[in-house]
Amino acid sequence: MVATASAAALVAGLLSWSPEPADPAETARPLTAAEAERLAALRVTNQRDVRAGVRITLGAGGGRTELVGWVDWARPLVYLDVGGPGAGAERGLVQATASTLLVRPDPAATPTPAPPPLVPPDDRWRLRELPAGRGLPAVRDLLLGLGTAQVDQPSPEARWLRRETVDGVPVDVLQAPLAALPGTPGSAPDRRPRLWVDRDARLHRLAAWLPDGTPVTVDLARSDRPTLRPVDALGGRPGLPRALSDAEADRLARLPARLRATGGATLTVTDPSADLRGTGWLSWAGSAAYLSVVAADDPGRRTLVRARPGSVARLVVPAGGAAAPPLPAPAGLVRAGGRPPGDDVERLVDAALRGFATAVPAAAAVRIRDDRVADRTVDVIEVRGRLRWWIDRNGLPRRLELRTGRGVWVQLDLVPGRVPALPGAARPVRQPAKGR
Repeated sequence: MVATASAAALVAGLLSWSPEPADPAETARPLTAAEAERLAALRVTNQRDVRAGVRITLGAGGGRTELVGWVDWARPLVYLDVGGPGAGAERGLVQATASTLLVRPDPAATPTPAPPPLVPPDDRWRLRELPAGRGLPAVRDLLLGLGTAQVDQPSPEARWLRRETVDGVPVDVLQAPLAALPGTPGSAPDRRPRLWVDRDARLHRLAAWLPDGTPVTVDLARSDRPTLRPVDALGGRPGLPRALSDAEADRLARLPARLRATGGATLTVTDPSADLRGTGWLSWAGSAAYLSVVAADDPGRRTLVRARPGSVARLVVPAGGAAAPPLPAPAGLVRAGGRPPGDDVERLVDAALRGFATAVPAAAAVRIRDDRVADRTVDVIEVRGRLRWWIDRNGLPRRLELRTGRGVWVQLDLVPGRVPALPGAARPVRQPAKGR
């Protein structure tokens, strides 16, 4: 309710506002020493304040895009709801770090954006790789660039324009190059950003142009500072990483034996990087996995994957029927030759198959947090910064995650239990009878 009220207060008078060229009637002057110090400390102040609510207008008139949400300079993370008449295919939710941008499109959403839910939806997030300098990537870069750990150098081009009041707070309106907008130093004076800065070096409003020439305005709600939760594809709730307790280290050490005793699991794999989803089975007893993978942009066919540790075979077939792969497996897949794992899904399945091979030393792992999955409490344990096991209190894995080169976590959800005979599975070794 507080976030909604803050956003509503920001909306008034901003829908069609865009930065205007400098008015010749304004009495611009160089900054005083105190004003220059406040401008230089602006981005450090944002970093110190950690988070703020934001309302952004991109463009003007009937083609504008409006964004509402928050920026967390400390993590760093941007979480926005995208709307407005010009939003088009970008309407929906956005979460972004400095290197990764995820979207959750929602064409049926209302045109007017509202603050996103503090607990974000856990489905339909996909990676978007868009050109820099425009649209969502430019907005992301601008917001995150407003925070830094170092005081900026004084700008001889900066000018004081006038005094105003923003939401009851007295501010100075300054015009100056902005480090968060590459290319602004040396630009024409009437194209330099305008900054509404209070006496404590806090930014309340920004009016500027993105590198592609699109006008952008940003209003910050300094008191709207909820703790943000990244979606699972960006690592999930931050937690407090620490060394493993004795009980956690013991469960991790016993994991290979638990996997061999359990035998196998039904699996679901999700890869936001390539917008893939797969279902199937994994057998630790037979050292094999068998799954069906479908890409959102190619729903008419699916890829059947047969995996052994270090070896993967594929067969593309028409989509249809159940989501699970067909049994018995098609002859073409059974005969297909194997090759090393190639993509993130194959590497994650391979890591799951190799999980029973050898125990992970406790010194190579940290506990990220506790969490919930499949109605069970789990410990999220990260191994060497790249692989995460979600292990329940009985020592069984419920999820496995792999960090990709794009900064996205690919997920493999596991339901331990009996599995059917899988193609390529090793036959169990029969022990000789006593006395023979």
